[in-house]
Amino acid sequence: MRDLIIRGGTIVDGSGGAPFEGDVAIDGDRIVEVGQAGGAARREIDARGMLVTPGFVDIHTHYDGQATWDPLLAPSSWHGVTTAVMGNCGVGFAPVRPDHHQFLIDLMEGVEDIPGSALAEGIDWKWERFPEYLDALEAMPRAIDVGAQVPHAAVRAYVLGERCNTDYEPTADEIAQMAELVREGVAAGALGFSTSRTLLHRDLKGVHMPGTFAGSDEMLALGMAMKGLSHGVYELVSDHLGEDDEWEWVKTFARESGLPVTLVATSAGAFQGDKMYKIAEESRLKGMEIRPQIAGRPTGVLHGLTSSLNIFASHPTYRRELAHLPLAEKVAMMRKPEIRAALLAEAPTFRNGPMAVGSDEFLYRVFPLGERPDYEPDRAASVGGLAEAASVSPKEMMYDLLLRDGGRELFYQPLGGYVTYNFDFFRKNMQHPNVLFGLSDGGAHCGVIADAGMPTFILTHWGRDRVKGDRFPLEFLVRKLTRDTALAYGLADRGQLKPGLLADINVIDFDALRLYRPEAVYDLPAGGRRLIQRATGYRHTFNSGVETVCNDELTGERPGQVVRGAQTVM
Repeated sequence: MRDLIIRGGTIVDGSGGAPFEGDVAIDGDRIVEVGQAGGAARREIDARGMLVTPGFVDIHTHYDGQATWDPLLAPSSWHGVTTAVMGNCGVGFAPVRPDHHQFLIDLMEGVEDIPGSALAEGIDWKWERFPEYLDALEAMPRAIDVGAQVPHAAVRAYVLGERCNTDYEPTADEIAQMAELVREGVAAGALGFSTSRTLLHRDLKGVHMPGTFAGSDEMLALGMAMKGLSHGVYELVSDHLGEDDEWEWVKTFARESGLPVTLVATSAGAFQGDKMYKIAEESRLKGMEIRPQIAGRPTGVLHGLTSSLNIFASHPTYRRELAHLPLAEKVAMMRKPEIRAALLAEAPTFRNGPMAVGSDEFLYRVFPLGERPDYEPDRAASVGGLAEAASVSPKEMMYDLLLRDGGRELFYQPLGGYVTYNFDFFRKNMQHPNVLFGLSDGGAHCGVIADAGMPTFILTHWGRDRVKGDRFPLEFLVRKLTRDTALAYGLADRGQLKPGLLADINVIDFDALRLYRPEAVYDLPAGGRRLIQRATGYRHTFNSGVETVCNDELTGERPGQVVRGAQTVM
């Protein structure tokens, strides 16, 4: 007798093959049959009319601190994710000397917008070296599996101390010490090493994070520390992927180590002439694995009274009369004619960005989300477009929309301009064979971004709802969210519905699957705020054969484990 049989579902197995109707049988933590499962089971689920997929493997999250106190790791666990990889972008909390705790907290708050007060209260710092951090993670049962990467910034701080983000000519001995820390962490089970070379990443004081200006010798040496180990991904965020010098050391690492690289490009040069994608393909043909990451839509900041950003936030009246008020009182005050008149008359005091110049033009690419968010809207649906239709100014329209739904309305501003009002650029790049789906940033950007529901968005928008162009077949999307990301990080034991693999499984009511508007909650330690996004349609999620979600709600089960290093099939 089997432990569980999921019967009659539409199986999208993660291999990329066409969906088919069938059963999935589970014993313990493993899948034992896929197709037609005979016999009885202790529990059976009728999945007729539903999708049955592998659990999603999200390779770009920032739960490094949250994972030490929170067993749920929502929002990701609400969205079919059964494995999350953290430690991205070169930031994390190990290794760390006892007197550097606050430095790493301030760095994470500056780079990833996670409230420092929450990190300070939530993290218990039961570690110093990276292997001890993995041990601390392992001591807490949780709803999903987690894997970690050794972060460059923490390594630099451990070796160089206060010189970590100012000294970019470390001695050969210091580079060797840093390399040893990387190797120690990966040998203990870290999935790889991560770094950032973008000017976007700064600490709370505006100082660029450690590693931003590191020389190619340091970048290569820290990566080569993983050579000879059975696994190790080099994760790189860079402004320089349009420059040949950057590519030289990246390709040298991939060629000489035999290990994979995954890239996040943060400048236009990488995309000009498809440079990054062409180099990735040329490298693949030479036996090197270089995998650019891409999200399913542009990263977008969220404006609103419940986020950290709105166009009136720098106005003197807002700062003096409104900023400190609870939401209900803030909305009540903003409904007063004299407050409205004052805010509409005042100029912003933002120092940079489109809101600094006081122009209304950017409001033609800011969109109210409503209860059923549309992330690929037309110009007419923008704040500016709605203002035109109503014969009012864009700022007047924005003011009135901010008060909608008791002040809970949020507004999506796609970064990168969204100049064509469609995602054709994303569709083109998403189908490149070397691309990895990533960049959900689960656990991060708590005040202005809510992208942890990216797997749900990708399935619904690209697999069902898109009206502005071609969609993708479900089998392609599921493979990119499961087997593709799992294998990229050496996790061969998951990401596909196949006998012998882990029973990480989603049963999805695809017709009902949808995202809700993000909302602000204050459930982090010290009452810290974060933006979350719920979904409906996840009828069941299983992690290692244990049900963690039933009808969109977490069950309270904690089968999740720390994934240490490459995983093979039993």
